[in-house]
Amino acid sequence: MTDFSIALSAIVSVTVVILLARRSAQKSANLSGLPLPPGPPRLPLLGNLFDINPSKPWSTYSDWGVKYGDIVYSSLLGQEYIIINSAKVAKALLERRSSIYSDRMSSTLYDLFGVGFSTPVLGYTDKFKLHRKLFHLTLRAEATTTYRDLYVRKARELVLDMLDDSKGSPVPMNTHFMHFSAAVIMAVAYGYEVTSRDDPLVTRVRQLMGILEKELPTERAILLTAFPLLRHLPAWFPGFAFKKQTSYCQKLADDVREIPFNYVKTQMAAGTAARSMVFDFLQSHQEDDTDDNLEQAMKDTAATVFLGGADTTSSALFTFVLAMVLYPEVQERAQAEIDALVGSDRLPDFEHRAFLPYVEAILRETLRWHPVLPLGVPHVTSSSDTYNGYYIPKGAIMVYNVWEMSHSSSDPEDTACFNPDRHLLPNGQLAPNDPISASPSFGFGRRICPGRFFAEGSMWAAVVTMLATLRFTKALDKNGKEIEVKPEFTTGLIIHPIPFQSHIRSRSAEREKEIRMYMEST
Repeated sequence: MTDFSIALSAIVSVTVVILLARRSAQKSANLSGLPLPPGPPRLPLLGNLFDINPSKPWSTYSDWGVKYGDIVYSSLLGQEYIIINSAKVAKALLERRSSIYSDRMSSTLYDLFGVGFSTPVLGYTDKFKLHRKLFHLTLRAEATTTYRDLYVRKARELVLDMLDDSKGSPVPMNTHFMHFSAAVIMAVAYGYEVTSRDDPLVTRVRQLMGILEKELPTERAILLTAFPLLRHLPAWFPGFAFKKQTSYCQKLADDVREIPFNYVKTQMAAGTAARSMVFDFLQSHQEDDTDDNLEQAMKDTAATVFLGGADTTSSALFTFVLAMVLYPEVQERAQAEIDALVGSDRLPDFEHRAFLPYVEAILRETLRWHPVLPLGVPHVTSSSDTYNGYYIPKGAIMVYNVWEMSHSSSDPEDTACFNPDRHLLPNGQLAPNDPISASPSFGFGRRICPGRFFAEGSMWAAVVTMLATLRFTKALDKNGKEIEVKPEFTTGLIIHPIPFQSHIRSRSAEREKEIRMYMEST
């Protein structure tokens, strides 16, 4: 390292210490006289920086919950955190007091990577409220039922791709699920048909999400949030090599926003546009051409659906297949339920959904077993508050531990198992007050995922179609022995199963034939 670099490092180090001290001194005044929630002991300035498991922070928060309770106080680099380990507390604060708990952590990183426009990262501003209004118009529960035929068509296309692929040189299974989720989202948002795995728009999203998952770890977001001036450090500075990717990432993000939106405009001008979110918006606001803010908001919300839905849906479906491989008895029971309802030569559809409670329970259990977003997306308090005798500061980051909410039990071995029966009553019917759309995986309050009904419908179509037509088993080695599969997952904001070996075969020649005839006719 050059003398200049050493000097610069020293300057930055001193600056960080000064800023930490200043930030600590600027904490909101506690005029209530109430204590902060209990939590682990903290180092001066650094707080709990070295206490958290960086690969699985939710496990650290769950351990704290056992020791300190459902609401835990901690700090990192002068930033105050409140960890929520139960759905009861999350609903009490993030839902019933949503006017206080709906802000977001302000991070310059999102703008650096070109995704500061997306709805999940917006503060609780007028722009966010406009986004939410547009989402309500296009993705509310009643509106998403109109897409059911599309869900079914894409699910059957997915099954054929998987069957045909299994007879040749198979691609990774998660590639199929990314293609499916992207195809459904692009059709709903833009009326755009994704016809190949290397579709240029889908490729851009894959690249963008890959960069974001790698370059936006929580600890980096915290550092840049606490000290925005650090964003000006050059890419050669230790720990800031990620800045080499930001220009390219910004270009990808711009493409994801602009290209499909302009595609709809071009198709509408030619009179060939298919029905979609953007089509409906542009058609109903033809008189608002001068309202650039409104059009930009629609452009941003449509891109948010693409960015937020493709990766999470594909991860959930990959988790489903992992569960079917590891728990063949669950797969067989679900297939027996489907066969008993529709026979061996027909395919299930949405008209059968209410009569397939075990399939529904499998989907609920998939979201519970390994939640795609184990820590959700943190909220931030816009003013101070008190709860259950504790003081909650203004500006505190509220982390709701979805993992703990999904796994809290006196029997850890039970929650580690994939068991759909936990969602059923003794008579085999679904437990009440447990709809998929209410899963903590979709968030809470005014920040709940606006695309949850859309995601639920597309996932159900894919799951029931795969169960009806395919059988998933462990792969065999050259000696004919089963290759063991471990349920291992990546780390990060969104977690995915680590690719594993498996075998896919058709369950029914009649159903496979029906799907091929159906696809030829559509």
